[in-house]
Amino acid sequence: MRNRYSVQISKLILVFSVIMLIALFSSFFRDFRAYNFFRDVAYLLKPILGLLVGYNFCKSVGKQAIITIIYSGVALAAIHIATVGFYYVVFGIRNINELRQYGGYFDDYEIYILVLLLFYKKFDIGLKQTTVYLFIAVIACSSFLYLARTNIIQFLILVLAMKGHLRMTKRSLGILGAFIIISSLSYTAIYYSYPQRNAQGLEAFFYKIKIAPIEAFKTHINENDWKEFNDNYRSFENIITVKQVTGHGWFTIIFGEGMGSTIDIGREMWTNDGEYIRYVPALHNSYMTIFLKSGLLGVLLLIYSMRLVYKHPKANSDIIRNINYLLVGSAVFLILSNWVFMGFYLKLDNKSIFIGFLLCYKELLLKEQEQYENT
Repeated sequence: MRNRYSVQISKLILVFSVIMLIALFSSFFRDFRAYNFFRDVAYLLKPILGLLVGYNFCKSVGKQAIITIIYSGVALAAIHIATVGFYYVVFGIRNINELRQYGGYFDDYEIYILVLLLFYKKFDIGLKQTTVYLFIAVIACSSFLYLARTNIIQFLILVLAMKGHLRMTKRSLGILGAFIIISSLSYTAIYYSYPQRNAQGLEAFFYKIKIAPIEAFKTHINENDWKEFNDNYRSFENIITVKQVTGHGWFTIIFGEGMGSTIDIGREMWTNDGEYIRYVPALHNSYMTIFLKSGLLGVLLLIYSMRLVYKHPKANSDIIRNINYLLVGSAVFLILSNWVFMGFYLKLDNKSIFIGFLLCYKELLLKEQEQYENT
């Protein structure tokens, strides 16, 4: 394995494998339906498979893999724009909820490609400037049509990372402080514009921004107030999970309830998969999902996995340094992504593929640099 995979990707795979093994171990002490068990196998395997797919794809194709990655992102963006256009013309969708229902809720992959293209000179991407600008326009248009708060935050974090502002220096701390102040003032302006819950267009989007800071962090929800319940459903999931897991004693707190476990939300809820469900196998929050499956040990390992993505030795090459910046930004974004949208564990997630690709691409550049220095 050492000859085929780098130390960093091997550590990441090992961490996610141990999380899965803890859940498997805990499963022996409980009795769950076979379907729920194997569904969790698929969930917990996803980060491992995503990282390996991205890594091995880059290893097979070589340095040209970055061009394929970019073209695939542009293709996805074009398909998304065409899909939204089709539903707009044929079915007459006119509000944000319908736009996101039919066109999709977000796409982290497109944001990564957009950042690569915006900083294409830093990655020595062999595309003509006119082609780069065209691709930026296509992906920016597609990304805007998602109207996704997490994608906006992802974009800002990655841009700050690429500028080197996520390093702990006096200058970067000043820039981050200014960014936080501007963001706070912008949020205050949106909050006191009093966007309404059932509004249309941008006002509906502003309402989602207004409730974002507390949506997943409330510790008490009035379940009888359907507006409060729907707006803060992520918090409700977290509250129920903590009560359920801690109610089963210290063993479950440390090791979780295992594969096949679910939380009982006490009512049937309509999901984006088009079905009613009461017993939820995976939450929006991957910290809580892993707490349910693998306990505190699993959560600590999940946090450690983000540190592995974040931590890199100093690089002499500008391109490798910029890849490290992008990985640092990814690790910071994963803190948020794991809280609101399952991180690597989300069914539709493609970040793990991109991270696996980046780790291998950096390895190829390091080997090329080493060969050059030895000649």
